[in-house]
Amino acid sequence: MLVDFNWTFPIIVVMFFVWFFSSAIRIFREYERGVVFMLGRFWKVKGPGLVLIIPALQKSVRVDLRTMVLEVPTQDVISRDNVSVKVSAVVYLRVIDPEKAIIQVVDYLNATSQLAQTMLRSVLGKHQLDDMLAEREKLNLDIQQALDAQTDSWGIKVSNVEIKQVDLTESMIRAIARQAEAERERRAKVIHAEGELQASEKLFQAAQVLAQEPQAILLRYLETLTVIGADKNTTIVFPLPMDLVAPLLAKAKTAISGS
Repeated sequence: MLVDFNWTFPIIVVMFFVWFFSSAIRIFREYERGVVFMLGRFWKVKGPGLVLIIPALQKSVRVDLRTMVLEVPTQDVISRDNVSVKVSAVVYLRVIDPEKAIIQVVDYLNATSQLAQTMLRSVLGKHQLDDMLAEREKLNLDIQQALDAQTDSWGIKVSNVEIKQVDLTESMIRAIARQAEAERERRAKVIHAEGELQASEKLFQAAQVLAQEPQAILLRYLETLTVIGADKNTTIVFPLPMDLVAPLLAKAKTAISGS
């Protein structure tokens, strides 16, 4: 007697179990978490490792916890002193609360990018151009703190903000170059004036010392003659100190009066 076996039902059962286990198994890496929803409601955050999800009843959303780099597009910023510049920046952020990052905001990366653009224009607009060029570390900290305060409710931590580049117009570059040149000339004149003042003070002190000792003047005179004689001069003028000429003039007057 032959018995017909119906293989359709066993095959369906095997295929169902294969589908069930393939849909139920989730593997999350060490830096990943799964936000699990039960019938549309938040259930729990699971992972890392092997996680079982009930198909059709539960759904998981994978969240990366590593630090991500978000480039902020170039923004037109008007500084406090009414200078138009183009500023680009980069933002370092990471998810610290996967539940908030999925539930509180639709796309936390796009939302953070838009907020970073707004914060960049808002914070830099309160500072002058010189601050943007010379105090970037302070501006980076101000933008990071303002941005982090806004993204905290999304479960996002902004760890750092770096201003990449500040582009100026050609006219502003020329104006800054002229300003820098004028500043260098001013410093050169101040240094030269300070040198003249110090030299005059030293000459005054030297004159006081020489006035206290008349013989020092004669030694200085002889030293000057030695320096002049070392050069190849065709004409040498010998200045005579009044201390040497005065006795000769006195004797001449005495001889004239006696005659």
